[in-house]
Amino acid sequence: MSTGSLALLSLLPIISVAIFLVLLRWPASRAMPIAYLVAAGLALLVWEVSATKILAASINGLIVAGTLIYIIFGAILLLNTLQQSGAIATIRQGFSDITPDRRIQVIIIAWLFGSFIEGSAGFGTPAAVAVPLMVGLGFPAMAAVVAGMIIQSTPVSFGAMGTPILVGVSTGLSADPEMAAYAAERGFAEWDQFLEFIAARV
Repeated sequence: MSTGSLALLSLLPIISVAIFLVLLRWPASRAMPIAYLVAAGLALLVWEVSATKILAASINGLIVAGTLIYIIFGAILLLNTLQQSGAIATIRQGFSDITPDRRIQVIIIAWLFGSFIEGSAGFGTPAAVAVPLMVGLGFPAMAAVVAGMIIQSTPVSFGAMGTPILVGVSTGLSADPEMAAYAAERGFAEWDQFLEFIAARV
């Protein structure tokens, strides 16, 4: 089978997700299992991956997903607690008392407060907390959303207690022998030291 055909087949899981979620508007609880079956079927039939490895990868995926769901649960719990306790109104009043300057309010709410929420919870929580705060202070809805999303591009690499770095960079790159050689060439004997270097540069 040609490289082009393999490349197209490798896109099938992503295409299936796009079709079911975006075009057909299926809930994720229906669309994602189908995408999983497509990916598992391709691995088994096209790339001839053993069933044992597919099962092991599936279990590993469940463990990683469980960690992420645990963090998302905490983020939702935090948001609902702030709303039900009235803390959102108190926080909004506190920010408005600091300064009437809208520019400074954006920096304080979207960048400082939003970065704190992103680091502790992640997964869109700053958009759910900081943006309504700005709207409540009188910002136009579009301006609040745009400012919140642009500023959140900075701390997102360290969101959810550093999950992108720990899961994406560390897990994804640490097993690559080329990356190990690259790190050794630059004087990093241990992978943890190289990870700290990457985190500082991000």
